[in-house]
Amino acid sequence: MVRMALIGAGFIGSVHAENLAAHPGVEFVGVYDVDAARSTDLATRNLTRAIDLDAAFAPSEVDAVLIASSTDTHADHLRRAATSGLAVLCEKPIDLDLHHAIDVVGEVGTTGRPMMVDFNRRFDRDYAELHHAVRAGEIGTVELVQMTTRGPVLPPLDYVAVSGGQMRDQTVHFFDLARWITGEDPVSVFAAGSVFTDPRMTELGDVDTSAVILRMPTGTLVQIDSTRRIGYGYDERIEVLGSTGMIEAGRQRVGSVTRYRAGSLVTDGMHPGWFERVAPTYRSALDHFVSALDSGTPIGPTLPEALAAQAIAEAATRSLRSGGPETITYPALSTATI
Repeated sequence: MVRMALIGAGFIGSVHAENLAAHPGVEFVGVYDVDAARSTDLATRNLTRAIDLDAAFAPSEVDAVLIASSTDTHADHLRRAATSGLAVLCEKPIDLDLHHAIDVVGEVGTTGRPMMVDFNRRFDRDYAELHHAVRAGEIGTVELVQMTTRGPVLPPLDYVAVSGGQMRDQTVHFFDLARWITGEDPVSVFAAGSVFTDPRMTELGDVDTSAVILRMPTGTLVQIDSTRRIGYGYDERIEVLGSTGMIEAGRQRVGSVTRYRAGSLVTDGMHPGWFERVAPTYRSALDHFVSALDSGTPIGPTLPEALAAQAIAEAATRSLRSGGPETITYPALSTATI
């Protein structure tokens, strides 16, 4: 049993709490949150206890921490976990400031303890199968990748204001997937964006709709369209075109029933929101983390891999502002296997 403590009792913390409580390989030690009432409530609902921050990092009681607190606390919690000799599963990003994130990874990486960033889309069953097929050469040389990430509603503006922008908050998951699927680090990025929802998005320096093109060293192109608000639910999908074939992880509907009527077909619609679509990936990511700790096998996505995805997001954000392509500069630490 891996003894794990949870830091953060907000929405995503509550998701992790349920998964920790249900996992057969986890002893759920407790929950910490700056809001003691919130941590007590979440702990009670998941048959564990509310703990203070010292207890969450006590190596005599805890083997690993799951960091799901506010973004501005991730770096400090990573440092403390490293000092305490604990393994870490951390929500993205390490820190919104890439340079600060690089410094933190440089510090904590010397401990040798397993540390993973929860880019949960890698644990989507369809995406994992697509990744395996591409890497096995089933479609020959990869030439073009098309990715779609479309949300149902614009997040609250107070969230948008601290999110880092669409490239760092939403599209970054697909920057990570692009690296993981192709096995390449893109060398340049061009991004264009617009605002269609709330004009105050412009005041925040953000967009709600964007198109991105990544160029890989081999010439492979990756196209990513990202939208914050659509009228038909939540939509994610990936298509990879190779020299000998194509593979697609298609959009997922809430069901697979189709009604055939005179002159029309009626099918089940999309998931209402992003969480309903990706909920299983959080369980699978936790399972990978726990299994890797138990077996001593490689764990990932690693902190350096998270830095690489963030470096792409930084360059894409610059491209939105400059209106032209931007070269991607990777930190020396982001040399992990992809």
